[in-house]
Amino acid sequence: MKQIYAWYRKHITGAIFVGLILGICTGLFLAGRFGLILTVTSLLGGIYMNALNLMIFPLVFCSIVMGICSIGNIRTTGKITGSAMIFFLSTTALASLAGLIIPRLIHLGKGVSFEMATSDIQATDMSNILDTIKNLIPSNPIAAFANGNMLQVLVFAVIVGFALIAVGEKGNPLVKVIDSLNEVCLKVISTVMYFTPIGVFCTIVPVVEANGTETIISLATQLIILYIAFFGFAIIVYGLAVKIIGKESPVRFFKAIMPAALNAFGTCSSSATIPISKQCMEEDMGVSNQITSIAIPLGATVNMDAVSILMSFMIMFFANACGINVSVSMMVIILLANVLLSVGTPGIPGGAIASFAALATMAGLPAGIMGVYISINTLCDMGATCVNVIGDLACCVVLKEKIKLKKD
Repeated sequence: MKQIYAWYRKHITGAIFVGLILGICTGLFLAGRFGLILTVTSLLGGIYMNALNLMIFPLVFCSIVMGICSIGNIRTTGKITGSAMIFFLSTTALASLAGLIIPRLIHLGKGVSFEMATSDIQATDMSNILDTIKNLIPSNPIAAFANGNMLQVLVFAVIVGFALIAVGEKGNPLVKVIDSLNEVCLKVISTVMYFTPIGVFCTIVPVVEANGTETIISLATQLIILYIAFFGFAIIVYGLAVKIIGKESPVRFFKAIMPAALNAFGTCSSSATIPISKQCMEEDMGVSNQITSIAIPLGATVNMDAVSILMSFMIMFFANACGINVSVSMMVIILLANVLLSVGTPGIPGGAIASFAALATMAGLPAGIMGVYISINTLCDMGATCVNVIGDLACCVVLKEKIKLKKD
């Protein structure tokens, strides 16, 4: 049994990739027919996503608390958090710059036209941004878990972690309870991971089937350009960061993170990929649990590099397609607003739709473009989530070199 597990663990990347390709082919084949098969794949995909989500918030809370407690030093914990934030903000600035320049250089969206669709999505306004800042500290931690507010869970975990360090030995019983819960979460998640290839297959099939070949073909050029920008950014920026700052081989890095990247691509969820990300970093790259327990959940919440690129590309694409001129100054304002909107955006499929509605309103785009955007959102979100997760893991490698800690 151990030999079978070892073989499967070694080849799981290939199995996930096969599941992804088969899912795309099956989705195209099922377009408009064989509803029963689509129903089954949707059901299994939903079960897989629910199983992943089952332990995400308890795992994030416990891993952050244990990460802080295992360091046992507020100064070191603050150094990890501060260094991670500097990395994420720096790469987000580069991503925003790329998103501002590239679409203008290539005149993205020129010559494209489409009929407007309607949408019931409401824009996220400035009051919601202010509410996000005001509600950083949850008044009801249980509600934060129940409502899936990752930002509040992160803040609550940090508060509890620092408090346990402050009270010393009196907090040891609670530390042991949280440690036990953390092990249970890891066990459940690691069991679910065995089914990742099947889960990716089942989540991709309805996505491709729902969009259909016409939508995919009509927007293929724009999507290809977007994906070139996504992965060009990942290879150049993250690859250089890993090589120059992290002192690691980019080839080894990208090979090690492939399971997490493919899972993020297939599920469109950075939160659901947290367990796989931790496993890739700790087992394959030798990064300490003390770093991954803080940097990865933090990145899943605040690292939105690819989303910055995505929003810039989509705003410029729809503006040009609709014949609307968006000035450079307006794009800068939109990008700054996007950074604020990104903080607290749930790392789940479709989490950025309301943010895009807000940015589109700021750019003066017609409300009807939301229907078109929603039709391709998942196809865009897949690549964006994948690149965001790669950025989280690149941060871990950089912190491993800059902050010397022993691997647990």
